[in-house]
Amino acid sequence: MSYWTTAMRIVAKDLLSEARTREMTNAMLFFALLVLVLFSFSFQPASDEERRLASGVLWIAFLFAGMGVLDRSFWRERVNDCLDALRLTPASASALFVGKCVANALFLLLAAVILVPLFLVFFDLSFRGDVRAWLLVLVLGTWGLVVNGTFFAAMTTNVRSRELLLPLLLLPISVPALVAVVEATAAALLGEGAMRVWIQVLIAFDVIYTTLALLLFETVVEGT
Repeated sequence: MSYWTTAMRIVAKDLLSEARTREMTNAMLFFALLVLVLFSFSFQPASDEERRLASGVLWIAFLFAGMGVLDRSFWRERVNDCLDALRLTPASASALFVGKCVANALFLLLAAVILVPLFLVFFDLSFRGDVRAWLLVLVLGTWGLVVNGTFFAAMTTNVRSRELLLPLLLLPISVPALVAVVEATAAALLGEGAMRVWIQVLIAFDVIYTTLALLLFETVVEGT
């Protein structure tokens, strides 16, 4: 079985499992929607500075909603020792990691498709800048969050307080990506031309941490 066939089968397994239960998707969307509604009652952005703050609200909602998806990405594999069974197959650990990352990224991008229009409606905003460039920012930012989140989820899957430990590990290391996506979103909302710099930051972040995760994931899996 080829590397990518293995990865795509992991993706298909996770998508099918979620389609049957909708457990993670419903919880993720409900939590993110709740954050947006609460913040929309708190303030309505009128000035450019408030619009810049609103971009942070979007990514806060997106980030904390994604925590539930990332936290449970390997928790399912603990049932009936599925993770041990996967480790006994000839498939490489990195193929398992890539499959998990792609599945988690698809879950989060699905949430973004729903949340972003609601965000624009609740806060009475619109994109004044290059929407296509911002969509690239969304994909790059999501991948950066997913790579690190999936890696740390595997590392903490057998830890009793994993729900607390995962954010403590993920949030500090994700600060450069979060700054980049918030600033790029603010640039898209305000019509500024600074997105190119932040896209370069996100590409560098994704390349560095994807490479490190692929190199270290087998060691992490063997230790779980």
